[in-house]
Amino acid sequence: MSSGIVMAAYACAAILPFVLLYYFGTRRWYWHALSVCAALAVALTPMPEKWSGAGTDLAIGVCCTFLFLWGVAAPLPHRTHHPHSRTS
Repeated sequence: MSSGIVMAAYACAAILPFVLLYYFGTRRWYWHALSVCAALAVALTPMPEKWSGAGTDLAIGVCCTFLFLWGVAAPLPHRTHHPHSRTS
């Protein structure tokens, strides 16, 4: 598999959670906690031998990266949000 495809896939998996959090905001805290748990569960689950391959490894890695970053980055919009000042 080409290194360009791998880099593009991981770059999308790293950027997409931040874009989604920026446009849609955070959800309830338990969805983000569940996302981190799901990322760890997917990453630590052994795959059957018939599924071994570069494509499967890439898909699992991208999925884990996306879920983990979406779960961990949830508190960021709350810290960077500044209330609008009222001018009257």
